[in-house]
Amino acid sequence: MNRERSEKLFAEALKYIPGGVNSPVRAFRAVGGQPFFVNRAKGCKVWDVDGNELIDYVGTWGPAILGHAHPSIISAVKAAAELGTSFGIPNPHEVTMARLICGLVPSVQKVRMTNSGTEACMSAIRLARGFTRRDKIIKFDGCYHGHADSLLVRAGSGALTFGHPDSAGVPASFTQHTIVLPYNDVAAVQACFAANPDAIAGIIIEPVPGNAGLYLPKPGYLEALREITRTNGALLIFDEVMTGFRLARGGAQERFKITPDLSCFGKVIGGGLPVGAFGGRAEIMDYLAPLGPVYQAGTLSGNPVAMAAGLANLEELQASGAYEKLEAAGAQLEAGMKDAARAAGVPVQFNRCGSMFCGYFTSEPVHNLADAMKSDRERFKKFFHGMLDAGVYLAPSQFEAGFISTAHTTADIEATIQAAAKVLRTV
Repeated sequence: MNRERSEKLFAEALKYIPGGVNSPVRAFRAVGGQPFFVNRAKGCKVWDVDGNELIDYVGTWGPAILGHAHPSIISAVKAAAELGTSFGIPNPHEVTMARLICGLVPSVQKVRMTNSGTEACMSAIRLARGFTRRDKIIKFDGCYHGHADSLLVRAGSGALTFGHPDSAGVPASFTQHTIVLPYNDVAAVQACFAANPDAIAGIIIEPVPGNAGLYLPKPGYLEALREITRTNGALLIFDEVMTGFRLARGGAQERFKITPDLSCFGKVIGGGLPVGAFGGRAEIMDYLAPLGPVYQAGTLSGNPVAMAAGLANLEELQASGAYEKLEAAGAQLEAGMKDAARAAGVPVQFNRCGSMFCGYFTSEPVHNLADAMKSDRERFKKFFHGMLDAGVYLAPSQFEAGFISTAHTTADIEATIQAAAKVLRTV
């Protein structure tokens, strides 16, 4: 596959951009080689600058749930941009978005927009601490909640991929109130609360972690967290930046029937533009300025163009039978990939929840970060490049989830399975 123009662009990028990329997850350091550059995307396909066509399972890392360049989103963005790209003044789209989110997610009575998922999680934790008047926060191994200082502790995503879970530049004092526990371990949470009476403000968790690959909560686990926090006067915060409006109309909390106190959103609600949000019970949200003592702000929060894109994305999802289609496509991919791995005699754990998935090269089930780390990363590197050469783009890291869109047809899924069947015989 010719990538001459991408190679030249990357060489130029290295001169002016650290590592040649504007987000570490785009780099190929975890798999070797160089990233390619894309100049066009449509549906479930992307085309690089050399003209190579790829079936895309990264989907802008989640937002492209309807596929790339969906006509409704493009039309909404054009219409909004013609009226002005930013006001710094309240606009009607903000109200429509807030009403829609509150209507789709019963646990959210009020919501505040931000510009990214990182901002949303950072703000939700500040709010939890302000509301409870407590300092300590529990997070879990491999769960990535953005790159805010107090959360970048044994995180997933790019930090995990590059072997630096704790970032340089984060003073130890900034993380002294962050307690990190293993995912799917109820006893560890109970012991933590017992050891820190009346000191824990809340728990923040990806209900389905997607930044260390993908693994699911064991039956009863999320329910236990809900009960423990309620009993101890702490808040339960769901980071649904990935799972929100993707795993169900109301996100993972609808799928698993759990009601958190606060929720963080992003990705899908921006339709491909930079957007985040956090919301929850009205009594908690009213602690935010200008009503309450917890300060949070953002010059571009509620940007009219971003709101228009996100509204088009969410409205199309509600009207198109999308979730049934996504579930069917996910099931087809899961079954096919498992069959391909068995036929090739390669040990693979293929984890899936709705339209999110990850394959680990290990013979043991993956329930947490420790299990995920047992995956054969050298084998993954070979598999990644084999699939890329076959015209299928997966995330360039063992520790990232894949995403299916409504634009992926049964033929696209079957082509992916056939490619995997061939590549697996070579790794």
